[in-house]
Amino acid sequence: MYSAAFIFRPGQYDDEFHRLNDLIDQAALDTPGYLGAETWRSDDGSTLNATYYWETLEALKAFSRNKHHLEAKKQYSRWYDGYHIVISEVLRSYGDASIKHLTPDAR
Repeated sequence: MYSAAFIFRPGQYDDEFHRLNDLIDQAALDTPGYLGAETWRSDDGSTLNATYYWETLEALKAFSRNKHHLEAKKQYSRWYDGYHIVISEVLRSYGDASIKHLTPDAR
């Protein structure tokens, strides 16, 4: 299992952002191997993290080549005040089962 964390500082969103964002969300859902996503906000609210989970690295790479995703990447500076991507292999995930998560008992 793999994760792609998109850490960013939001800027000003416009209609084009929302159009592409909806298309990208649908592209993720339509990509075989997509498991889901979760988002977090920093304590001061200035930085967000959207982490997407994938069964395989190939699935993540397939999504990264989506035409709408590529189009949005070219225009990122219109909507974000900065970003950072972290691609990780999930080696293990565990807890006391009181919090449902996309990665239960990943090994």
